Amino acid sequence: MDGSTLPAVAEELLREIKKAFQETSQGIDIFSSRLKFIFGPSAVPALDLVDQRSVTRLRAPSGRTLYQVLGSSGKLYTCYSSCHFCTCPAFGFSVLQKSESLLCKHILAVYLSRAMGACQELAVSEEQLTNILLAEEEDEG
Repeated sequence: MDGSTLPAVAEELLREIKKAFQETSQGIDIFSSRLKFIFGPSAVPALDLVDQRSVTRLRAPSGRTLYQVLGSSGKLYTCYSSCHFCTCPAFGFSVLQKSESLLCKHILAVYLSRAMGACQELAVSEEQLTNILLAEEEDEG
């Protein structure tokens, strides 16, 4: 996708989904078994987040972008697809600490939303983007 750290098989599946949606707008159903096989328990909840249009790409005038995903709990998580990171607790535990998953449902929802052209778009100022990033650091510290 864009230099992320996903295995080649995952990258290829996301490329196939993107191509299928660009060329034919076919449903995600034909990919669901492969998504479940590669991404495990994150696949179905991620698809639910995509269906609910929970992914928003924030873009600043400089071209910097980040994604926010409204989680099923109602909490907003910030995702960085460029470095394959999410601020949710599941990412920290299942992905980073235990290496049980490739990614959390929020990051997968970002990748799927991008592939399917289903991201909400929001233009923000450089200051707004900076404030979002600083707020995340405060939450973590």
